[in-house]
Amino acid sequence: MGSEDNIKETFFISHGTPMMAIDDSKPSKKFLESWREKIFSKKPKAILVISAHWETDQPSVNVVDINDTIYDFRGFPARLYQFKYSAPGSPELANRIQDLLAGSGFKSVNTDKKRGLDHGAWVPLMLMYPEADIPVCQLSVQSHLDGTHHYKLGQALAPLKDEGVLIIGSGSATHPSNGTPPCSDGVAPWAAAFDRWLETALTNGSYEEVNKYETKAPNWKLAHPWPEHFYPLHVAMGAAGENSKAELIHNSWDGGIMSYGSYKFTST
Repeated sequence: MGSEDNIKETFFISHGTPMMAIDDSKPSKKFLESWREKIFSKKPKAILVISAHWETDQPSVNVVDINDTIYDFRGFPARLYQFKYSAPGSPELANRIQDLLAGSGFKSVNTDKKRGLDHGAWVPLMLMYPEADIPVCQLSVQSHLDGTHHYKLGQALAPLKDEGVLIIGSGSATHPSNGTPPCSDGVAPWAAAFDRWLETALTNGSYEEVNKYETKAPNWKLAHPWPEHFYPLHVAMGAAGENSKAELIHNSWDGGIMSYGSYKFTST
């Protein structure tokens, strides 16, 4: 691949509620719609999305020619179930991902020849790349494992950047349980404290602290009672490299408890 294919950035985006596809009041929707104009103007050859909404025991990648649109949510307006994001798949990229992970010591990397794109992938991508003309692969998370495992996944995938592949982790900077009461006045103090800790750790390059968040982060059990929405960040962080520079590129809130914090990692 020539140097013109090289991509130095990886990203973590907080995809939030599926309502972002139709609710113009959400600042995160405007953020994603401005993606090519304000955040990342280069058209990648392919996109790899690590989504919180695909959990498997072992790393798995989808191998399809055309991605189906998965409606993995209930009780939303009928309009949401009408959207189609039929981006092409990339069996070639899927095979490359398998080779990279196997070459880095991951003993089992599975393929899924039926799975399309869940809402952690297609909702943001529909806003970022509405033409659906860029091949997309999805990679699963292993929520029973830890941040370091996912950081190492990212490290193994780093060569994809030199091949024109845009790596996006799609989760949520905070993702409390459904029973967590919203904050009617601004941002809940526990959520603000976790969000500040995360931004400080990332922008200071303290990636090991983020990998070990269970012993470092304030209120982490409230922010991530289940870790699947956090681990896509670790993959994006690992793919950028330990000397990369992290930058907060968006932040807004739902209910004062769910952070839409999104980050760009730029490799040196």
